[in-house]
Parts: sequence; structure tokens; C-alpha cells
Amino acid sequence: MSSATSTSSLPSGLAVLTTFPDVLFIPELIFGGLVWILVASSKVSEPMLQGWVMFVSVFCFVMTATLLFLYMCGAHGGSSSWVTLDVICQETAALFYLSAAVLEAYYTYTVKGFFAVPQRRSIYQENVAAVVFAFVATLLYVIHKIYSLRRWKSS
Repeated sequence: MSSATSTSSLPSGLAVLTTFPDVLFIPELIFGGLVWILVASSKVSEPMLQGWVMFVSVFCFVMTATLLFLYMCGAHGGSSSWVTLDVICQETAALFYLSAAVLEAYYTYTVKGFFAVPQRRSIYQENVAAVVFAFVATLLYVIHKIYSLRRWKSS
């Protein structure tokens, strides 16, 4: 394990982009943004399910971008309370994305027959891509959460 991994405080400036687990902010933003785009462009026949997935993707995207910006600006000032905030944010995002990914997978599975027509197949493929990217985002947030918990425990 590198020394960047075992630090007990949050990095600031460009060190955020080179320190694990904080470097995971970038793929979290990418995959979360893809989920957001794919859900926004898909046909909505179940507004409650799709609405939750959209809320989660937008909320987590904004939260992740805000944390990344604040860390890069050094707003935490080395305070240990920010390490706790990091754990809470990663835990919330992991749970939210897990629920959204499961709901999106359930929706995609149940409407599979409706989208079997060749004219609607691209909509189904967008939903499948949204499911895959939502589970990838979930995995990224879980990994980030685990390493944030390790940092919190050592601080």
C-alpha cells in the first residue's frame, strides 16, 4: 500500500486526483453522469421507479462534484470532521445507488417484452446500459466508502 493510501487526513489541491480513494471521484462522476443521461433519455412508463433513479443519479452527481471541488479548494482545512462527512456521503451514495440500480434492473427486466419490437429495441438497450452503469457506480461508491471508513478509523 502506498503512503497516499494510508494517510489519515483528506488531501487538498491536485493531490485529490492522485490519492486513493479520492481518485474514485472521477469515475464516480463519469458513471453517475452516464446513468443520469441514459435515464433522462429513456422512455418513462413507470415514473416512480425512473424518478427515483433520476433523483439518485442527479443527487450523487452534484454531491460528488461538490465534495471534489471542496477538497480541491482545501475547504476542509485538515479537520477530522470532514473525514466523517466523507464517510457519510460515500455511505449514502452507495445505498442510494444500490437501490436505484436494483429498481432500474427490475424495471428493465419487467418491460423486456414491450421493447422486443425492433423499433423500440434501442430504448431497451439504453435501459440495460443504465442498469450496468448504475451497478458500476454502486461498486465505485462501495469501494470509496470502504477506504473512507479505513481512513476515518485511523484518524
